[in-house]
Amino acid sequence: MTTIRIMTYQVQRCRGGDGRVDLARVARGIGDGAADIVALQNIAATPSLGTENQLDYLSRRFGMKAHCANPGPGTTAFLSNNSLKGVQEYDLGGGGRCLRADAEVGGKRLHLFNLHLTAGGRNAQLVRLLGPDLLGNQRLISPILVLGDFADFWWGPGNVKLTMTLRRAQHPLWPGTYPARFALIWRDRVYLRGDLNIIDSTILHSAIARQASSHLPLVVTAQIIDPRNYLRLAK
Repeated sequence: MTTIRIMTYQVQRCRGGDGRVDLARVARGIGDGAADIVALQNIAATPSLGTENQLDYLSRRFGMKAHCANPGPGTTAFLSNNSLKGVQEYDLGGGGRCLRADAEVGGKRLHLFNLHLTAGGRNAQLVRLLGPDLLGNQRLISPILVLGDFADFWWGPGNVKLTMTLRRAQHPLWPGTYPARFALIWRDRVYLRGDLNIIDSTILHSAIARQASSHLPLVVTAQIIDPRNYLRLAK
């Protein structure tokens, strides 16, 4: 069996609850998770107004490779110690994004979907996510991990469709990740499909994490049950 530790973190362009943009504070929150792959939402991947490229800063800080299909002031990205192939971003409409990549885990393939949904067009975004270009693609034959900011405050019809296609991952007893200072809402989640288990799930509640963003980081340890059945990544 093969395991990998993955974090999802909606960093709000590294602006904390106190209104300050503090990259070092976000970096400390990420470091506490000790993840192999970090799925970031709403990260600035281009410098603007005299500020530095936040994604490049975090990449240098951890010595992890940054992956971003469409750099911008607030986009989805991966930081990874593992090889990622086929990185591509999909516009889900209404400001929603999905960054897809295939990760090499012990020489095998894991399909990753990094989501940043928005409250206004969320149901339509989930329809696109479940459509033939993404989760409905018949060529997805390896285990699938879907994670990110699902932008919901209550259980709606879009979630019913989601759980008919995917399994919700194991989560902590109290799963709230938003707002960070008093996390009541379960906005940041992980779903899976295929021969994949979540053997550990942790929300980081440190003082730094509660200050660094309006969301708390969620870290899961995923285990591919029998990786011998899955294709190796093409070079």
